[in-house]
Formats: sequence, C-alpha cells, structure tokens
Amino acid sequence: MTAADIVEELKGLGSESTKKVLLKHGAKEPFYGVKIEDLKKVQKRIKTNHQLALDLYDTGISDAMYLAGLIADDGRMTKKDLQRWAEKAPWSLIGEYTVAWVAAGGPHGRELALEWIEAERPNMATIGWSTLTSLVAIKPDEELNVAELKKLLKRIETTMHKQPDRIRYVMNAFVIALACYVAPLTEAALQTAGKIGKVSADMGATACKVPSAVEYIKKVQERGTIGKKRKSAKC
Repeated sequence: MTAADIVEELKGLGSESTKKVLLKHGAKEPFYGVKIEDLKKVQKRIKTNHQLALDLYDTGISDAMYLAGLIADDGRMTKKDLQRWAEKAPWSLIGEYTVAWVAAGGPHGRELALEWIEAERPNMATIGWSTLTSLVAIKPDEELNVAELKKLLKRIETTMHKQPDRIRYVMNAFVIALACYVAPLTEAALQTAGKIGKVSADMGATACKVPSAVEYIKKVQERGTIGKKRKSAKC
C-alpha cells in the first residue's frame, strides 16, 4: 500500500458538496472533499503506519494530510518532521488540528509549541497555541508546568485583543481547555476568561462562532467533568 494508492482511494471518496463546505472554512486546494468520518474508516483499516503517514502528508493534499495525522506514530516524529509539517500546513484544519495533535502526542510538543507561539507568522502561532491546548487535554497534571501555564494565562489576558482573528480564537480555546482539563488552574483560567470578556473573530462565510469561555467552563463544572483528561488529542 503506497501513498499513491491511498490518494486514489481518497479521490473516489470526495464530494463537491463537502468541498464547498470546507472552502467556506478556509480549505486550500488541492483537496477532494472527503468527510472526516470516511477518513476515519480508512484509518481503521490502516491503523498506524508511520512511513505512509509521512508520505501522505508530503502529497500536499489536505484530505491525505489529515489522514496522515491519524495514522502517524506520534512518538516517532522528530522535531524536524514536526517543523516541516507545521510549515507546510495549508490551512487551519491541518495546522491547528493534525499538526497540533501529533505534536502533543510526542516528546517534542511542549518545546515546539513554546517556539511556535513566538512566530511572526500567525498560522505558525496558532499551531503553537493549539498544541498547548492538546497538551493540557491529554497530559497528567503532574507532567505539566503549572507556573508556566499561569504565565501563559497572564499573557493571554494582556495581549489577546491585540492579536489577529485566528490567534484570538485559539487563545480562547486554550483558556477553555486549561480550565476544563487542569483542575488546579480552573479558577485562574475562569478569572482570565472573565477579564478578557467577549472574544470576536472573523469566521468567514460560516455559521461558526467564538464560544464564550466563561459559559463553556461553567457548563463543564456543572457536568462535574473538570479535570477529566482525553486519551488522545486526535479525533
């Protein structure tokens, strides 16, 4: 089974209707418009195949790149691999989800995330914040640097509204994740959410909205699931 074989399969699974939806969300050509549920069916058959994942990502086809993240062996990704993936991510679905998930699942996620959030290119910075979001969702609290995370909260509090749209969006997601997955920081994150207030961002021609961090966190508190970690960032 080669990347070319999988790409040919994906081509047959794509649809124009899905392409239209994804284009509204910022998708960049080339891509076929394969539904994520169908990509997961392919993933279930392949399971983990690291070399195939690397080859699929290098095709530059968004559907194949997303699948690459699902079948990659996160622990085998080198810093060079992750940097290349981040730089080649064509749009938010690949950068903020595929790359961030794989980075968080391996040994280099924290180090690279802290580098990426300092990048001048907004799309690299969003990958960094999204990687941090995934890290706090899956790492046990004892493996997290609480003092470092508190500093990031303060940074968001003082700089968020000066940031480009997409960075505001992922910063807001990070505050929510920190509150929901790291119980010792729930109150601090909730306070930050209250201070930053309503977060607006241009979501293009979609019905998507920036969630209210305060409202989201309080709903999770009401469910009694604060601190419940995810088994994997990938979904």
